[in-house]
Amino acid sequence: MLFPPDFLTRLEYLSIMSKRVFRGSLLAQRRTMQMGSGIEFSDHREYAYGDDLRYLDWNIYARHGDLLLKRFQEDQDLHVYLLLDCSRSMAFGTPAKFDLARHLVAALAYIALADLDRIAVVAYADGIIAEFPMTRGKARILPLMRFLESLPTSGEDTNLGRTVQGLLHRGSRGGLAVIVSDLFDEHGFQIGLDQLRYRRFDAHVLQLHDPLEADPNLLGDVELEDIESNSVRRVTVTEKNLRDYKQRFQQHQQAVRDYCTNYGLGCTLSQSIVPFDELVMSMMRLSAVGQ
Repeated sequence: MLFPPDFLTRLEYLSIMSKRVFRGSLLAQRRTMQMGSGIEFSDHREYAYGDDLRYLDWNIYARHGDLLLKRFQEDQDLHVYLLLDCSRSMAFGTPAKFDLARHLVAALAYIALADLDRIAVVAYADGIIAEFPMTRGKARILPLMRFLESLPTSGEDTNLGRTVQGLLHRGSRGGLAVIVSDLFDEHGFQIGLDQLRYRRFDAHVLQLHDPLEADPNLLGDVELEDIESNSVRRVTVTEKNLRDYKQRFQQHQQAVRDYCTNYGLGCTLSQSIVPFDELVMSMMRLSAVGQ
């Protein structure tokens, strides 16, 4: 069973914590300060020459003679796009990276839906393979969970660039894009992230890996299978081969960190054995610190 019986309870706890402790820092509602109209009163500021007198707080002026303008918070409708890597490499691990990835997508979607934001899920491998269309309202979490349960890992490789291109060609408006993937993209994960940046999406990268991918226990004659292409190769793994592999893996991880740091993207790198709720809390802490 992908989603245990207590899963919704854990999601509700995360949603409450995001509001009370972190104020929804990762999936916060975008708010702007407007004068004179809006949804929720925020505060006052002093009148300055040229300000519109319609927005004066006349009650305060009548009582104290102070010229203060009302300020309101106005919600902006935030669209959250959750891009879920369904390539075959995500099936690796115990538990599989794909299981944690789907837990994370469900959790982030629930937090956004609880904040009255709109969410969409884009499942991809070598391109878009399935979509959960833009929706809103907490009641939509159950259909979303069924959608996630039905997803298999598939595709011939991973191509984030082609996926983002397909998303943009659908006329998707800007918003927050969260990429949940191992980012083992031979085409270059940077291509897709570049496209999101150019179209002014806020982006957060959530990169997962299994501990054995970072430190494989392989020496001697082994049979290696490319999980995405199903090709098999018999090789002899030496200690030098193992050192070279570990170095390349760390270079890949560092490339993800460096890209996100250089362009101001949110970035969370994690082993796939971390519980989903612990990982979401960690993401929100990092996001709150960065604000």
